[in-house]
Amino acid sequence: MTQAAEKAGISDIVLNRIVVEELEAWFFGDLKALRLVYPRLPSSLANQAKFRNPDQISGGTWESLDKLLQKYGYPQGLIKIEVAQKIAKYMNPEYNRSKSFQVFRQGILRLVSESKQARG
Repeated sequence: MTQAAEKAGISDIVLNRIVVEELEAWFFGDLKALRLVYPRLPSSLANQAKFRNPDQISGGTWESLDKLLQKYGYPQGLIKIEVAQKIAKYMNPEYNRSKSFQVFRQGILRLVSESKQARG
């Protein structure tokens, strides 16, 4: 990836990150946003040990979110693109509890800052 960015002349604006776990961990990191889209989900999710550290949800974050949606009356379950589009609108990046999300966010903020400095 780095070589392709250099060849294209954009290496100064590329942030390489590998998402090891699914993006649903980022959604679990912002339970307020998740509940705005799916209000039947209980507000107590944040207090449940399984969901305290979104990046360490065992059994897969996709599977966990899919089961929760079905359990609380969303029979269609998890449709990834639809869920991502709906929840992303309400996410508050500054307060997301997912460490992987915060690392990604900090990388983006660093790129923006470096770009502004380069332009003077």
